[in-house]
Amino acid sequence: MKIALSDSGFHQRFKPLTFAKPVGALRVGMFTNLERWKLLLPEAEIFFRTESYLEGKFPRCESPDYTIDASVIPDHQLAEALKILDKGQGLTLGGKVIVQCGNGSNSEIQYDGSPIKLEQLWDFFQQNDHILRQDFELATKNKKSQELPASNTLIGGKEQLFIEEGASIQAATINVASGPVYIGKDAEVMEGSLIRGPFYLGEHAAIKMGAKVYGATTIGPHCKVGGEISNVIFQGYSNKGHDGFLGNSLIGEWCNLGADTNSSNLKNNYSPIRVYSYEKGNFIQTELLFMGLVMGDHGRSGINTMFNTATVVGFSSNVYGSDFPKKFIPSFSWGGADGFVPFEKEKAIEAAKAMMQRRKIEFGSADQQIFDFLYSQTFLE
Repeated sequence: MKIALSDSGFHQRFKPLTFAKPVGALRVGMFTNLERWKLLLPEAEIFFRTESYLEGKFPRCESPDYTIDASVIPDHQLAEALKILDKGQGLTLGGKVIVQCGNGSNSEIQYDGSPIKLEQLWDFFQQNDHILRQDFELATKNKKSQELPASNTLIGGKEQLFIEEGASIQAATINVASGPVYIGKDAEVMEGSLIRGPFYLGEHAAIKMGAKVYGATTIGPHCKVGGEISNVIFQGYSNKGHDGFLGNSLIGEWCNLGADTNSSNLKNNYSPIRVYSYEKGNFIQTELLFMGLVMGDHGRSGINTMFNTATVVGFSSNVYGSDFPKKFIPSFSWGGADGFVPFEKEKAIEAAKAMMQRRKIEFGSADQQIFDFLYSQTFLE
């Protein structure tokens, strides 16, 4: 069985998170949709339908058995429903096809399930609570948790806590009364940490000493996070190792937030938030009251950086300074409130290589292609 996860028109809308990856490779809850479909259909080969410049890293299949809208969070019901489709048939949700069997379209069947569908960038943190609970059930079914060491304090039922092999947790307080908590393989929760569910800590990730973590929060694999965070998603391989607050925020891969980086997530006058939209090419009005920082892959901030409410930072930008920078920072920007200059491509790649080598991951030709394309597009616009 070959499955293609299609961006389905959401690639531009979900930027800056999708500059360097397709929609199906974005993490929300515990997993990416690539990972979810592998769990739901272990026999399937997973491919992507995304932008051509990403296909070196995220392979395309020209004739998949099923093409699936990657903005839909799958569950067992959807996985079973696609198996009964004949070639040419499609499943629809809200009048839109979310699963297509084969390449043609002979008939459409209204899907009677109610999967979560991500429609806007902020849906990632707003829906994270629901998705974390759904993923917890998927990930823990027929599995046995490791025991929580006696030095910790658990509030709530132990069935809502799952600890994978190799995880280290000492002298932490974990509250699962508000939602489940999942600690991944070889992850570490250091002493003094305070965690409220729902919460996911990915494999080889770490919560630093004395951190305060409010749900619904996702810390992707190989991240190191400290300070105070509330309803934040870290995609993976990113660091916020020191004090500072992040709330209702989305952080890409390979990002580093300097000590005491803080982001506002609520306007002083409590009015609805305007946020930059790559799809519209301008700021759009929302009904949101809470939204913090959205940072694309390879983004960085210096020590004591302050981000205003709903600041959007593009791909491979370096932000620093003692005052609030503007609320939209384009890709490959270097600077702060006093202004920005282009971050030279060679230096941006050099920084990316250095960070990836620290995690023993090679910066390959596909990564080079992505940087080349994004840099050319940034300075053509």
